[in-house]
Amino acid sequence: MTPTASDPWPALPFEAWRGTYATLHLWTQIVGKVRLVQSPWINHSWHATLYVTARGLTTGPIPHGHRVFQLDFDFIDHALKVAASDGRSGQIALRPQTVATFYARLLALLERLDLPVSIRRMPNEIQDAIPFDEDEVHRSYDPEYASRFWRILVQADRVLKIFRASFNGKCSPVHYFWGAADLAVTRFSGRRAPRHPGGIPNLPDWVTQEAYSEEVSSCGFWPGGEPVPHAAFYSYTYPEPPGFAAASVQPSDAFYNHDLGEFILPYDSVRESESPDDTLLRFLQSTYVAAADLSEWDRRALERSLDARSAV
Repeated sequence: MTPTASDPWPALPFEAWRGTYATLHLWTQIVGKVRLVQSPWINHSWHATLYVTARGLTTGPIPHGHRVFQLDFDFIDHALKVAASDGRSGQIALRPQTVATFYARLLALLERLDLPVSIRRMPNEIQDAIPFDEDEVHRSYDPEYASRFWRILVQADRVLKIFRASFNGKCSPVHYFWGAADLAVTRFSGRRAPRHPGGIPNLPDWVTQEAYSEEVSSCGFWPGGEPVPHAAFYSYTYPEPPGFAAASVQPSDAFYNHDLGEFILPYDSVRESESPDDTLLRFLQSTYVAAADLSEWDRRALERSLDARSAV
């Protein structure tokens, strides 16, 4: 369904799109693993992420010998599109189909374009995961809800980039991590962090330990799952300083989830507010300030005013 400008923050009831969400999550993992296996390793796994576009999600350019190619989820035409630097291209329709079928079709398409790729078949960060080529369980795809999800990502991406711009220190891009299916941006204090314990399902501990090798304050959007069965914005810090869970943050609908170790702001609280942008920015800023102050970050060195942009 074509998106409309009149509904930039659409409703996303969890139960209504649970099946599509589960299937789409696995499809994005397959596409993300193609980028991962073909790309030079970048710290914190930044080489593996996807990015929001005006039509969906993209890998950006992926090297393959002297050529490059990219994979694009198009949630307007509802297709996964492949484009190579030599002008060759192809696509797979996004419609109800099993994960095993999607996996086979994508690898076959890449083979036809002389872009053979071999990926690890096991999903990451999912309990009781099924190998992609054996998954005949997940097969739902509702284009309306896929479109709603993407339209929310467009808005979240836009506001997270505003928030990112006021930080001078090391900071990630705003990017989609297909492991947990979240859109995230991460700020760094510049100090090393204690060794992370790991323990994330179907993810090697060394990946998690490298990702959290430095002190961070991270935030983003998550479509939901256990133990938060609704779409939400989140914010956390690692290592978590004493007092963080009890910090006063805005808006009043935000709360600390002890199971996740994160502050949570329900998506509907943002969507239904008078100014979704302002509501979300208050949440992002207040949770970051709580993390930075309690962890004694050098905020004077790490932060900057955005006033200069009007003079360019």
